[in-house]
Amino acid sequence: MSVPQLSAEQRGEQILAVFDTAFGELLAADPAAFRVKFRKMAASAFAFYRGTAGLFYHDLEQEKRGGPYLDERTSRVWIHGDLHAENFGTYMDAQGRLIFNVNDFDEAYVGPFTWDLKRLAASVALIGYAKALSDEQITDLVRTYAAAYRERIHALATGAKSDEVPPFTLDTAQGPLLDALRDARSLTRFGLLDSMTEIRDFERRFAPGGGSIELDAATRYKVLAAFDGYLETLPEASLSRPDSYRVKDVVGRRGIGIGSAGLPSYNILLEGATDALENDVVIYIKQAQTPAVSRHITDSSIREYFQHEGHRTVISQRALQAHADPWLGWTELDGAGQLVAEVSPYAVDLDWSDIDDPEEIAAVVADLGRSTATMHAAADDESGHSELVPFSTERAIDAAIAGDEDSFGDLLVDFAHEYGARARADHQIFVDLFRNGRIPGL
Repeated sequence: MSVPQLSAEQRGEQILAVFDTAFGELLAADPAAFRVKFRKMAASAFAFYRGTAGLFYHDLEQEKRGGPYLDERTSRVWIHGDLHAENFGTYMDAQGRLIFNVNDFDEAYVGPFTWDLKRLAASVALIGYAKALSDEQITDLVRTYAAAYRERIHALATGAKSDEVPPFTLDTAQGPLLDALRDARSLTRFGLLDSMTEIRDFERRFAPGGGSIELDAATRYKVLAAFDGYLETLPEASLSRPDSYRVKDVVGRRGIGIGSAGLPSYNILLEGATDALENDVVIYIKQAQTPAVSRHITDSSIREYFQHEGHRTVISQRALQAHADPWLGWTELDGAGQLVAEVSPYAVDLDWSDIDDPEEIAAVVADLGRSTATMHAAADDESGHSELVPFSTERAIDAAIAGDEDSFGDLLVDFAHEYGARARADHQIFVDLFRNGRIPGL
């Protein structure tokens, strides 16, 4: 890529303009939440990169009409939209298996597959730099990611059997991925419930404090009406025991995390699989947001396919994630699309803090490449939404890369170094803007 050379002042104005588009309304509604978000983003260049997908796609604007390996099909596949090295972790799938793979699909959309790869490659460069790896070592890591992605996509495109390309599970994962899965296995539903709830009058209820907000009667009524709408979006297989969906309690929550600042959300406590108190389930209802990548995709048929952002998030996740959360659904609240999913007791994010040995980092990066390919391949014409992607994603990507095998790794390496340097410089500009009171609304 080639970002125009701007002075720090000019780039700062550009960053502020992108922030206004991405965050303006939410920031105006909840400045305090964004002060917390921006403090987190100020902590490191990687944290800044995590929180600025909108800036990333703004900088890719010149590629929206084409680019290497992009054609009519590979420019229109299901993509994650915010694929960086910390958006991987564990979840329990609908078949009861603990899986390590890509997570957090809030930014998912339909677009060029290379945008996912570039966003991940730049994040690898940032992690490598933070761990004091040389440029040559970072180059090797990005090539490792590219090669693993290429190998897995080709295997899936040429009809490899499922046992030849198994998911990362307790039986197949190694190193830090296996550590994350073992950590997830040690967690329990009871442990989660114990941290959020208490028993009162022989029934489980949300405990006061801990970030929960008691709702007034009118708000509670609206949330329960939205919950009824959510039930209609679940697959029939998820509704096998109607009592599972008996509501025990409802509370409000403040938006948490770098990506959720200012977004209203609610937790609902449900009966779960049995009458036993230790099997209760907590789900959340969260206002879904406009994905950053969608502002740079001009095909109106994609936007018109989705009822609202909650619907878009769920449909995208079901397309990209095999055997997705059986509690995953959508609804509307106060006219805004909402994402609904379980607060999972088995979610453990990949922790990079103790992954320091270059060989271990390379092994993890290779697994992330395989995970990315598996995610892209899941989103093919069998996803149930063939109107948007009416072809085999893995075969289309495989054919595009095959047209120029030698340059595939070079593309990602060059981008990773250039955008990694850009993000580090932008982080410093952002910190100066923030600490000097230059961000409007704060």
